[in-house]
Amino acid sequence: MIYSPRTKTKTTQNTEPFIKRVKMDNWTAALLTGVACIVGYLVVRVKKINSLRQAEEKIQRARNRRDESLQRAEQAVLRYKQSHPTTDSAFILTLSLSELTQQLKEGSLTPEDVLYSYMEKTLAVNQKLNCCTEILLESLDQLTTVGSNKDGLLYGVPVSIKENLAFKNHDCSCGVIINLDQPAEKDSVLVQVLKKQGAIPFVKTNLPQGLLSCDCSNPIYGQTVNPHNPQKTSGGSTGGEGALIGGGGSLLGIGTDLGGSIRIPASFCGICGFKPTAGRLRWVSFSQFPGKLLYIAEKNFYLTFCVMISSQGVCPTYRGQKSVLSSPGPMARDVDSLALCMQALLCDHMFSLDPTVPPLPFNMERYRTTKPLRIGCLENDGYMHPSPSMARGVREVKALLEQAGHTLVPYHPLKMDEIFPELMVKGFLADGGTSLLTKLKGGPEDPCLKGQFHRYRLPKWYKTIHSFLLKSKSPRVSANMRALCGVRSVPELWKQHAAVEDYIQETIAHWRSCNIDVLLCPVIGPAYNLFYCSKIPTAISYTVVYNLLNFPAGVVTVSTVTAKDEEELKHYKGCYQDMWDKLFKEAVTGGEGLPVAVQCVALPWQDELCLRLMKEVEQLVKQSKK
Repeated sequence: MIYSPRTKTKTTQNTEPFIKRVKMDNWTAALLTGVACIVGYLVVRVKKINSLRQAEEKIQRARNRRDESLQRAEQAVLRYKQSHPTTDSAFILTLSLSELTQQLKEGSLTPEDVLYSYMEKTLAVNQKLNCCTEILLESLDQLTTVGSNKDGLLYGVPVSIKENLAFKNHDCSCGVIINLDQPAEKDSVLVQVLKKQGAIPFVKTNLPQGLLSCDCSNPIYGQTVNPHNPQKTSGGSTGGEGALIGGGGSLLGIGTDLGGSIRIPASFCGICGFKPTAGRLRWVSFSQFPGKLLYIAEKNFYLTFCVMISSQGVCPTYRGQKSVLSSPGPMARDVDSLALCMQALLCDHMFSLDPTVPPLPFNMERYRTTKPLRIGCLENDGYMHPSPSMARGVREVKALLEQAGHTLVPYHPLKMDEIFPELMVKGFLADGGTSLLTKLKGGPEDPCLKGQFHRYRLPKWYKTIHSFLLKSKSPRVSANMRALCGVRSVPELWKQHAAVEDYIQETIAHWRSCNIDVLLCPVIGPAYNLFYCSKIPTAISYTVVYNLLNFPAGVVTVSTVTAKDEEELKHYKGCYQDMWDKLFKEAVTGGEGLPVAVQCVALPWQDELCLRLMKEVEQLVKQSKK
């Protein structure tokens, strides 16, 4: 077909308006797209600003509630002192729990004298350490009714509780903004039992944001510091309890322990702490724990699904994690106080309120037995080299136990380099940290924990590649980075759970091959410098393994860091000589004078035996100092 010049010109004339319209439409589309992007950005930005504003308002309301409770408590204490000028608060504060309960029952002291004395001391300690989230002013009203529980084992005893234990009409924030302004509808079972036993819960104590930390800081209530050195952390996650009891503001507290959350603050703050046997669903042989299991399955095997102490009303950051179990437990100045608290909690009232708790009262006779023990001794788990003071504490206690007639035998945990990342880290973070990160949305993140949360947020592909690149140079860091990816499927999660069960059985078999009754081992210490806890995840290997195994474990303070320990620390290399070993050395530097503790462990359901070893250690150390 042939086009004439005239046809071509006409065609061109016809297409020019079309091209102009197309150009105009493209420009309009681009303009509209740009406007839409700007509007979208502004909407997102406004929502974020609004969310942050709401978070700040929530935080301010929580702080106002705390400040108001502190002020009202201070006024109440002042009024009581003016009307009771002869109350000897200094004397009351020196009494042990057993001495205090005796004088309360005899009537030589009144619950009012004791509560106001401890409330005054708590207010003073909190000013220095920032360990309290709220004074429970209902405790003042409880004084009028506490007489009805005069037969209780803890009659008239003020008790501090961790912030995540439900107390009616008060928040359980877990340090997370999204949980604020949601007061508990009723008391937790633990609080109900404490009240039934005559105790007076009078203060809630601080914890880290999200609970998964051995520090004690959150954007709501701030940083809690160590009672022996304010440049050091009090530990976590039950760090508020550790600081308050270590500072003398409480003589008995209740915390929770997921990876050492009771034992680490006890070690850092120079007190005693106990993690009881926790819940576990598994098949076990009758011969392992005769007389302790509840439900017959078939032949000589039993199915256990129970807890030593009720967790109803104890709020976790997120629910559903079953590989590494949390357990509520007591913290106090001495071991006898822990035993008395366990005896008080394991009562008919708890068994009635929570049917999942086995009706097994505390066996005081077993706790008080004096027969010689075969004690396993662990000084280094091969995964995290202990600090000089940690190792020295174990060696010194070992010598004292041998002199007292006990038999000490070497013990070493199985496959720590394998099970720490694969069973413990993957257990905590099977979802790759998604549940925890979801809880953090809509609010600020604590500066102490930003590095930890950043690691959880890294894409899985990045974690995988980073793990591969680090494998030859830093195998421990590599394995833990890979574990942060979590599990990929339900079958893999079941496989992980099965591996945990296998490891428990292997460890029990190993324990029996060593023919030991109990175990003596290190606990993390001394207290870290601030801002280090989230940088060294492997340091909890000495505590979290017993959450994984579901073995009862407790901590007793035995010594203090010496100048010689500090000198030896200068030559500390660690097990792997990687960045975590270097950071651990930095974290514990400058600890002279800080408490040094040891850890005692027993098989599941042998809680009394664990406490018995703790008591033995405590007595021998006291005698050696005399």
